[in-house]
Amino acid sequence: MIVGLLMTRVMKKINLPNVTGYLIAGLIVGPYCLKVFSADDLDSLTIITNAALGFIAFSIGGEFKLSALKQLGAKIFVITLFEAVGASVLVVSVLLLLGFDAQLALVLGAIASATAPAATLMVVRQYKAQGPVTSTLLPVVAIDDAVCLMLFSILSSVAKALSAGNGFDLKEMLLNPVVEILLSLVIGAAVGAVLSVASRFFKSRANRISLVVTAVFLGVGISEKLGLSSLLFCMSVGAVMANLSKASDAMLEVCDRWTPPLFMLFFVISGAQFNFSVLTKVGLLGASYVILRSLGKYFGAMAGSAIVKADKNVVKYLGVTLLPQAGVAIGMAQLSLTVVPEYGEQIRAVVLCGTLIYELVGPLLTKLALTKAGEIKKRD
Repeated sequence: MIVGLLMTRVMKKINLPNVTGYLIAGLIVGPYCLKVFSADDLDSLTIITNAALGFIAFSIGGEFKLSALKQLGAKIFVITLFEAVGASVLVVSVLLLLGFDAQLALVLGAIASATAPAATLMVVRQYKAQGPVTSTLLPVVAIDDAVCLMLFSILSSVAKALSAGNGFDLKEMLLNPVVEILLSLVIGAAVGAVLSVASRFFKSRANRISLVVTAVFLGVGISEKLGLSSLLFCMSVGAVMANLSKASDAMLEVCDRWTPPLFMLFFVISGAQFNFSVLTKVGLLGASYVILRSLGKYFGAMAGSAIVKADKNVVKYLGVTLLPQAGVAIGMAQLSLTVVPEYGEQIRAVVLCGTLIYELVGPLLTKLALTKAGEIKKRD
């Protein structure tokens, strides 16, 4: 935590997001650089990464208020589907053509669909961007991770079935993922409903923090026991709570106050687990992933925007603003260690490298695109 905090000062000086600093901090103190921590030390901290993933998903779910979704209309969902699935399809198909194993291609394809909202929002707020691209961008990045979670649940289940040697068994590839998704959403919704009722009786900030932490821990624990998706489970908890509880905004606020140190630890641990030696084995794979995901996001967003007849600037520039990738993608990479353990280290190395690149370049490209679209005005 000390190293993570110190890196935020460095990142502030060079105008980069804190998450990049946390990852670099982890690289520095990890077992593959200064060796302040051993690999066994990091393995003992799995509970922190699991909890952080639960809170990331809960926060995403909290953004899905029906009232807000109705105002956005169907156009936003079409654009989001095209940009997310476009990146996934392009990564999977080209990696297969290049000769990589199907399990590896499927998991990386699912992760490719994720977009990190934090870096994008930072640019929008810092430069007070306003216009059709900005108003389309914000809901797209909010919905994007939900699509990614579902894609990952399906594609990772397919990859797991292939790794187990079951071939193209319909039950393993289609039925089991659908059942897992439905159970995760339904049981998560039940926990969210209970959380909503409980929020009526526990109104102090301290009690509400305890309620949220309890609900997320419960969601992660139930998911692990039943073999469900903790990401979808906790997202469902957050979504139901946001729509049923009048205190949802207050609940999300106390959650946001509690989670920053947890997220910092999550990213530092993720960076520390990065094995430099893997880089020599994933050169082509890493470069292919970064390039193909970028192309998929750009042309997917362009196609979706054109189909719904969005503003010309949205068609032209939206895809450029969707490159940043961080929390959820890193979480997916962590999960890949159990989904396809034989490829887990490769996947994690590729995603972490991609994250560092996207977090360095993504905010700059977002600023450039919004400026070209005329949504960032020159100020004295």
